[in-house]
Amino acid sequence: MDNFLAETIGTAILIILGDGVVAGVLLARSKAQNAGWIVITFGWGLAVAIAVYAVASISGAHLNPAVTFALAINGVTPWADVPLYVGGQFLGAFIGAVLVWLHYLPHWEVTDDPGLKLAVFSTGPAIRNTTANLISEIIGTFVLVFGVLAVGGPSAPITPLVVGFLVVAIGLSLGGPTGYAINPARDLGPRIAHAVLPIAGKGSSDWEYSWIPVVGPLIGGAVGALAYTALFTNALGA
Repeated sequence: MDNFLAETIGTAILIILGDGVVAGVLLARSKAQNAGWIVITFGWGLAVAIAVYAVASISGAHLNPAVTFALAINGVTPWADVPLYVGGQFLGAFIGAVLVWLHYLPHWEVTDDPGLKLAVFSTGPAIRNTTANLISEIIGTFVLVFGVLAVGGPSAPITPLVVGFLVVAIGLSLGGPTGYAINPARDLGPRIAHAVLPIAGKGSSDWEYSWIPVVGPLIGGAVGALAYTALFTNALGA
């Protein structure tokens, strides 16, 4: 239960700060409006770092079902613990999204574009192409998981910051095609919040696309874990 609570709190922090920076940049009459992609990518990277610092000593700060599955594949996390981790991540993502909605409450009504409102909560493709979008999410999450495994556990004081910069790098280099969900909970939890919250002037939650930022990261994370394990095993064998 400690792991469930830690993952809930950590993922909520991740979404408050991550979706929060997107809201600041996209919503009308925010003081950060139009600050741009670099602000969003650095905001997300810092969100990851702070969230990992917050709960690493309790749960290891997975904060992402793709990371949890990768660590289970590698034998680090028991499979029996996976439902607790993933459940906490989705709950925390939903709670974080609700808090972002409350924080920017007056700005939804004055923002005309419903697409921008959805973009605060969840990702969407720049060019809608199912195969290409899925590949983008697979590659982005592969880099994330392989990088996280290469960095090592979150116990070292510098590790969460390094992981945060890894997320910045992914956003800057690979985020353009889909908005780099690279985390099923980060996308689906807030998308559900968008669907159920009374957001002024909201449009569709784009459920047609919603499976891609769930399935893509799970595939990418699994491949990243297997690739890292194969490389490490071969290196030791050599």
